[in-house]
Amino acid sequence: MGVNFFLRYTGICVTDLDRALDFYLNVLGMELVARIKNPHTNGEFAHVKSKGSNHHIEINWYADKEYRSGDELDHIAFQVEDLDEALSYLKSKGFEPVSDIIETEHSRWTYITDPDGILIEIYQKKQ
Repeated sequence: MGVNFFLRYTGICVTDLDRALDFYLNVLGMELVARIKNPHTNGEFAHVKSKGSNHHIEINWYADKEYRSGDELDHIAFQVEDLDEALSYLKSKGFEPVSDIIETEHSRWTYITDPDGILIEIYQKKQ
């Protein structure tokens, strides 16, 4: 396999971002890496991590989402060096993107789903 996928973070959904941050920061002792408004979801997300760990939890709050139990796992994110190469490889294995490619100043990403429908983000950092 020519494409390397590196697990970078896990995204979860919450109903109250401030309450969730209080738990992850003040109860579990994690550190806040970033808190960002997200116009793509009409919401906001925060990245937190444990001291000494490179794995992040992305805590997502979507303004327009109706939540139900079981929706908490939002997505799992894998970093690749070349998004286009990774998507070509995934398509050859029968996995098509389920969203457009989103591009920001620092990254490009899209989503596929695993065989059970769990969202898998594939993203590339820009140099």
